Amino acid sequence: MKIIIAGAGEVGVHLAKMLSNEDQDIILVDGDQTKLDLIDSNYNLMTWNGSTSSFETMRDVGVESCDLYIAVTPFETRNITSCSIAKRLGAKKTVARIDNSEFLQPQNGKILKEVGADFLIYPENLAAQEIDMSLAHNWARYWGELHDGQLVLIGVKLHDDSPLVDTMLKDITPGKHDFHVAAIKRNNETIIPHGNDVILHDDIVYFITTPPFIDEVRELCGKRKRIIRKALVMGATRIAARFALVYGEKYNIRIVEEDRQRCEELATKLPNCELVCGDGRDIEVLRENNIYQYDAFLALTDSSETNILSCLTAKEFGVPKTIADVENLQFFSQAENLNIGTIINKKLLASSRIFKIMLDADESNAKFLVLADAEVAELQANPGSKITKAVVKDLKLPFGMTLAALSRGDHCELISGMTHIQPYDYVVVFCLSGTFSKVEKLFN
Repeated sequence: MKIIIAGAGEVGVHLAKMLSNEDQDIILVDGDQTKLDLIDSNYNLMTWNGSTSSFETMRDVGVESCDLYIAVTPFETRNITSCSIAKRLGAKKTVARIDNSEFLQPQNGKILKEVGADFLIYPENLAAQEIDMSLAHNWARYWGELHDGQLVLIGVKLHDDSPLVDTMLKDITPGKHDFHVAAIKRNNETIIPHGNDVILHDDIVYFITTPPFIDEVRELCGKRKRIIRKALVMGATRIAARFALVYGEKYNIRIVEEDRQRCEELATKLPNCELVCGDGRDIEVLRENNIYQYDAFLALTDSSETNILSCLTAKEFGVPKTIADVENLQFFSQAENLNIGTIINKKLLASSRIFKIMLDADESNAKFLVLADAEVAELQANPGSKITKAVVKDLKLPFGMTLAALSRGDHCELISGMTHIQPYDYVVVFCLSGTFSKVEKLFN
């Protein structure tokens, strides 16, 4: 597949690196050569210096033979223009990054599609949705639903109060298939586990299960339900503003922001939210705002380090649920190992959404795990493919992958060693980054 990415910003570079590991033909285009010079030569991709809205550049990079054109510069109008040109020149599919919620309205999205933008990606909106999901299921670090909630993907950090700690996977629920342990995050490593692997203290374990057994998973993890009503937000960033705008009636939200001009700007835009001018890094400011009375603390400033440290401080004040925006990927794994609750990263969220588009996945159903070094996809088994030739235990699957669940018609089930995947089944696959191309061959 030939993929052209317009814009060598954070989202574009991360996406290019991720897709280059999957043996795709990637061209990264940007008008700033210094950004392109920073791309590691070890990645399997080509860079091109040129305007992302230039007909000449488009023709030079061969957009007419492009399977997927992705415009992710910081400027939405340039992205839409770029997609329009690419589409008219022959690109099969186009994706535009936006930062205007008005474009998401169905009647407006239809117009944008007519001019050439097939799919719209709004990273801040994806982050706001992720925050809401995390608050609704606050005992988990990660929550994703597949097939209208018939399958649920749950990531939980386990402590000594969980009976699963020090247990070998093959000894869990013998003869039953109430849940499937699909991945384990241990220190800075993601493990695709097998029966002889042991769950350890402080592991982040990713389960896939069905709704009737969610409470069983929660109890085995030693967690309890909480109702989140009040949220204290540090930083009036675009993510914070989007979250407050969309979910201001659902939660009692107070935003602490150091910049008075920003506070005044948002005061009229966020009628259901309270804004306080102050430095959220100051413990006295947090005390004055009664941080210990809040159910959740959201650290959403532009500084990953500040967000991580602030969540640790909020935990010391006894706040039950904390969420940190960690945009610096080099801190992502370290942050997961700390006791700071849920971590969000709009680059990973946007990349996951675009990855789904690349796979022709159904956006309303498919949910991808947001990990820096692992991927989750839902793939359809084609007739005659290797994945349909035998029961799972006899398939000799490659290292670094596991089959977690499948959907067959209106029925969803977890996969065991004796499961025989049928043509046209949709299968939820976990695999380590860089191995997806091998996985995909099993289904084709």
